[in-house]
Amino acid sequence: MNKAARKQAEQRGRRAETFAAWLLRFKGYTILEERQKTPHGEIDLIALRGNILAIVEVKQRPTFTLAQEALHNANLSRIEEAAYYYQAKHTKWENKTIRFDAVFVVQGLRIKHVKDVWRGY
Repeated sequence: MNKAARKQAEQRGRRAETFAAWLLRFKGYTILEERQKTPHGEIDLIALRGNILAIVEVKQRPTFTLAQEALHNANLSRIEEAAYYYQAKHTKWENKTIRFDAVFVVQGLRIKHVKDVWRGY
């Protein structure tokens, strides 16, 4: 991927994360972090609703199928490690249940929030 294409992909990803954050706010979540970096990797969104600390991976693709297929096991385990690291560093969230969600953003600004899309260990 050349530099211009990489920049466009980065911009699309940021825009998708912004849309995902607004959708979650509309659904009653509080966005705690966006693009949270940890030694294990980056978490797109961390949201809180009730007793649930939602770790949200955002995927922007042309179709929902392609967005779902973009969730690879290697990335998911990296996100899990980052989530548990984040929770350990922020003790005020230690009593919250971590749930791994995804928000898929597809052409035409169709957005789908999938709760508990994968299970941590």
